[in-house]
Amino acid sequence: MKRKADAQLSAANGKSAIKKRAKTVLSEEDRKKSFRKGLFAEDVLSKYTQDYAKSEPYKHSVINALIDDALLRKVRDEIRENVSFTPKETDIYKIHQSGDLANLDGLDDAALEKLPSLLRLRDSLYSSSFRKYVSTITGSGELSGKKTDMAINVYTPGCQLLCHDDVIGSRRISYILYLTDPDIPWKAEWGGALRLFPTTSHKEENGETTKTPTPDVSKVIPPAWNQLSFFAVQPGESFHDVEEVFHAQSKEQLEKEGGRIRMAISGWFHIPQPGEEGYVKGAEEKLAANSSLMQLQGNPDSYDFPQQQIVTIEAPAEPAEEKGLEASDIDFLLKYLAPTYLTPDTLEQVSEHFAEESSVTLDSLLSKKFSEKVRAHVTAQEAAGLPEKSSDIEKTTSWKVARPPHKHRFLYQQPTTTSPDPSRELDPIQEILEVLLPSRQFHKWLSIATECEIENYDVLARRFRKGSDYILATSHDGNPRLEINLGLTPTSGWGADDEDEEDAEEEEAKDAKNAKNAKKDKAKGKDKKKAEPEPEPEEDDDVGGHEVWMAADDDAADAAIYKASTGEEDDNVLFAMPASWNKMSIVLRDSGVLRFVKYVSRNAKGDRWDVGGAFDVQDLEDDEEGEDDGEEAAKAILEESSEEEVFNGFPDSSDGESD
Repeated sequence: MKRKADAQLSAANGKSAIKKRAKTVLSEEDRKKSFRKGLFAEDVLSKYTQDYAKSEPYKHSVINALIDDALLRKVRDEIRENVSFTPKETDIYKIHQSGDLANLDGLDDAALEKLPSLLRLRDSLYSSSFRKYVSTITGSGELSGKKTDMAINVYTPGCQLLCHDDVIGSRRISYILYLTDPDIPWKAEWGGALRLFPTTSHKEENGETTKTPTPDVSKVIPPAWNQLSFFAVQPGESFHDVEEVFHAQSKEQLEKEGGRIRMAISGWFHIPQPGEEGYVKGAEEKLAANSSLMQLQGNPDSYDFPQQQIVTIEAPAEPAEEKGLEASDIDFLLKYLAPTYLTPDTLEQVSEHFAEESSVTLDSLLSKKFSEKVRAHVTAQEAAGLPEKSSDIEKTTSWKVARPPHKHRFLYQQPTTTSPDPSRELDPIQEILEVLLPSRQFHKWLSIATECEIENYDVLARRFRKGSDYILATSHDGNPRLEINLGLTPTSGWGADDEDEEDAEEEEAKDAKNAKNAKKDKAKGKDKKKAEPEPEPEEDDDVGGHEVWMAADDDAADAAIYKASTGEEDDNVLFAMPASWNKMSIVLRDSGVLRFVKYVSRNAKGDRWDVGGAFDVQDLEDDEEGEDDGEEAAKAILEESSEEEVFNGFPDSSDGESD
């Protein structure tokens, strides 16, 4: 979505060539008039201060009807008619965003004349009176009026912002001022709420305390017209997210509800800057150091779950004369894998493809009989549902909840570390996890398919609940390793290969219809441009759940950005795999490559299920091709691959029948 208008905030990032008039400076009294009557009364301020002190899970405040209603309506109209928005998507968020409102002063006079109310609002929020008001409520100390830091963020259905604590640089107070439709009150069931996470304190042996956010939120603040929510930015404490804005059941319902467009001005108050009252030289550096110390003190990684369960593979006493599968290996693997993938010819094709691309995707890997068993189990599990609270899930099911949520959240199972109980009955997911993947036969099959010598492994079953789960981008530091993922998601609509052709045909038909209508309108003299309301909700079929591998970019503002306003895939994206059924991807991942699983939208038809693992392999530099060739092979991870690419040069792997 890219709105066209005369006044675009992006233009303010450069210097205007047009001579500008001197800026009109509002008096402090005029700025106070921008707020609702009575806001600055002593008893009102005292009540907000007391409420802030008692609030949980950490101190925060909500002020309703903050701004003069007539002024804020003008602000909203100016934004709708004159401000452009850029869609942005990373591992942590999906939003539409304006330019930095601090750059409004860089616009030329013609543009500024279209945004007088927005300019007044910005200057009023950073006025001395209101900064003192916020400082009194929070007890934060002086706030900067020189450093303004705010932007307009629009969440349409499907947009969200995942768990984080806002700790960057000199930020002191975080705030959100909502500009939702004033005539169509926002409903809590539409989503889009600001949600606060409580933290758990862990006492270390050395006396230090480590805090981690819990996987469940404890405070939900739905959006409301002219509502301000704010809190002090605290490292390791102020964890929050923005709930997904949920899709409506129909297009007609969405239109009736005004599009469910969650518009807000979000920003931060910073510590005093040079020349301002309260400025302390070196305070920003000290704040950054304290933030890092707070986040690193103790042993926070020990409270990350799941913890690795790396199992070393013992080398055979005597090397096998032949590397191919023996009859006993095939007998075991036939219980799980389609016969096609056990033939020498097919394994040779897989190996050749993997050698060229450093990745391969294998469709219909599981045998028909076993895959039907898995599908029945997964379908029954989804129909049964799950408790809402993480603690209840862990008490009543075999699943655990991954945490902390500023890194990841999903359900998982790991192989048991105790001696196996022969009487224990395994479900199909556990059978893959505890029998197939840890087996010597599967390791041998994987080594043949990739021509890599496996040294150890760590396997995991995962379930990503729709409307809840994700993994934020993490880097791998160490030797190259094979990462396998067997998709076991039985539902459709995840952007898989079999839908691409249908989507392309629909898009082509839509484009043709739009072109035909535009031609008719022009012939009737209807070619004039009309200001639209705020960004219109798009038909969004992207429900997330795809796993992405990316090359890290140290120069990028956010190394995990993989979708931008151009709609084109970023060059850093090496491979993206949507949720799928009975499809295994095998990826050779080098050190420094980022990996994440995109948040699964509540609009998905089901949860995302998979079983996979990491298999460390012998260093590629030991290959006979030499060190340079090894590095080139590692750098070539999936560069020629895409989410549509599936190696389909195999014979039919469906046991003679279609799955």
